[in-house]
Amino acid sequence: MKTVIWQSDSLKTLKSFPSQVKYAVGVELMRVQSGLTPMDSKPMQSIGPGVREIRVQYRNQYRVLYIASFDEAVYVLGAFIKKTQRTPKTEIDLAKQRLREVKRSRK
Repeated sequence: MKTVIWQSDSLKTLKSFPSQVKYAVGVELMRVQSGLTPMDSKPMQSIGPGVREIRVQYRNQYRVLYIASFDEAVYVLGAFIKKTQRTPKTEIDLAKQRLREVKRSRK
């Protein structure tokens, strides 16, 4: 089972979500750690190859961005509440920056 490595404030943000959302994200991340695909997710090619989004609907739309294509770990790039149909550009840009940092730190 892969380790989960939280980038920047992504864990702090997740901890601010309702307990039902935290539980659902935890279940989905355990699936990812085991090499499975989450029940509700989609690829986020706009951020980078291999980046996916866990989607949880509970009163609001909650999202967790991660990449699991590296052998050593699952890297959580961000967590946020989605308030519109489109993923906010600020969240995409932040995840891109964190992905670059992950790749840099792995070298």
